[in-house]
Amino acid sequence: MTAIVVIGAGQAAAAVAAKLRSLGHDGPLTLVGDEPQPPYQRPPLSKTYLLGDTTAERLWLRAPEFYAEQNITLRLGAPVTAIDRTTRQVVIGDTMLPYDHLVLTTGSIPRRLPAAIGGDLAGLYTVRTLADVDAMRGEFVAGRRLVVIGGGYIGLEAAAVAAKRGLAVTVVEMAPRILQRVASPETSDYMRALHQAHGVTIIEGTGLDRLLADDQGHVATARLTDRRELPCDFVIVGVGITPATALAEAAGLAIENGIRTDTEGRTSDPRIWAAGDCASFPHGDGRIRLESVGNAIDQAECVAENIMGRGQAYQAKPWFWSDQFDCKLQIAGLNTGYDRIITRGPDGDAVSFWYYRGDRLLAVDAMNDSRAYMVGKRLIEMDRSPDPALIADPATALKALIK
Repeated sequence: MTAIVVIGAGQAAAAVAAKLRSLGHDGPLTLVGDEPQPPYQRPPLSKTYLLGDTTAERLWLRAPEFYAEQNITLRLGAPVTAIDRTTRQVVIGDTMLPYDHLVLTTGSIPRRLPAAIGGDLAGLYTVRTLADVDAMRGEFVAGRRLVVIGGGYIGLEAAAVAAKRGLAVTVVEMAPRILQRVASPETSDYMRALHQAHGVTIIEGTGLDRLLADDQGHVATARLTDRRELPCDFVIVGVGITPATALAEAAGLAIENGIRTDTEGRTSDPRIWAAGDCASFPHGDGRIRLESVGNAIDQAECVAENIMGRGQAYQAKPWFWSDQFDCKLQIAGLNTGYDRIITRGPDGDAVSFWYYRGDRLLAVDAMNDSRAYMVGKRLIEMDRSPDPALIADPATALKALIK
């Protein structure tokens, strides 16, 4: 019987395992994860879980009974240390686990500050795992001072939670504006104003020089490149993530901004597949790696189908979201290469920004406007680009654009 091993126990791992069983794979199927929890949702970590509005168990993607019923073996708290491609086995401590097909869903890891600038001080946190958030939850006490390094989505979500809890929050972004790498100036302006309206201080165009410690080795001050010093009780570092490729690289697999795969999710070893944050795949005239729940699920399910012999090319349909304060930001498409922004609204607290390159619609950022998001997403998937003047006209019924 064909044995399949999945390394990583997150969203992509759960999706590939469930899909394999639904497609009729009846051989041994094992999910190996280095965390002690079963596969769980990560997006709520920096939102409802950090706020204390949900429990760890409610983040689980499936109840433990599902894995037992589907005869899926979970090996949790069991880091894989090596892949032996010659004998087709993975090394877990002192044991060897054989595979016929291996799926890498190793995800990504947060970038950390160098020790030379205080990156090893006590009181520094990242937001990636349940353990990360559990470690910092006790810091969220009203009146305390938090400095967030990095004005991306993770940093801003953590800042929003802290402000809601009554902390004094400062976000430090080295780039000229928050969200510069991923969003338009219009979206940056919207989110900056939102945070400032809730008392968050935003410092842009200024980097971190170093973190300074108190007598106990705990972070106490963030010194910026303009020599300002920000007293702080703790620091959250949100300066991006990198694909977790160390295991694949050590096994000799091709790496290119992630684990390189073909259109079907197959790596440079035909017995090994990859999906989710760790995988780069062909897209248009180049390659891309997507960091999103939607991609993790869709790509993993495509890999499962191809392991079962379907031979389907993966077609990405990118979508993302972020919850901050009373704003739900929903994003459809990829804005790479845009040359103009069409604004629709505002209509109350709803507004959307539509990214065009020439006459082609690339992406939509919708704030508190689920209709704009859904229509924009559908238009992009249909490769249909409405006249920008129609988008800007408040009299235009958006739903009519997809009929």
